[in-house]
Amino acid sequence: MKYSIRNCELSDLPKLVILCQKHAEYEKADYSPEGKEEGLKKILFASEPNHFCLVVATENDIVGYATYNFMHSTWDAAAIIHMDCLFLEEEARNYGIGEVLINKLKEIGKAKNCINMQWRTPQFNERAIKFYNRIGAKGKEKICFFLDL
Repeated sequence: MKYSIRNCELSDLPKLVILCQKHAEYEKADYSPEGKEEGLKKILFASEPNHFCLVVATENDIVGYATYNFMHSTWDAAAIIHMDCLFLEEEARNYGIGEVLINKLKEIGKAKNCINMQWRTPQFNERAIKFYNRIGAKGKEKICFFLDL
């Protein structure tokens, strides 16, 4: 598969919303596309964004994305890169693109002096867990809580 990885552009937002919806379905989560394009525009394209997105582009389409931001670890007293999402369309899987995205995020994190990269995946996502273990990531048993505001 011929593809490139690049920063998300404004014109990618309609497709990014579709990919987010597919990602949510894959993770068995609720998702409404309403207002998401405008919301993503605000966080990804602000004058000083705090959220960033890479897309996997083919000649005619966007077939995947990875979003990330930077946080600080109190225990380590250092910066970390947090991968919020990584998703590839079914037809883009098994080409090593996920590993290329991870490596790109590692480069970005190192350039920003981050000490590590962190992310979450559902326990039932065995395919992703096998992939993450294969590339040398270590899992931690924690429960993720959400509190609506």
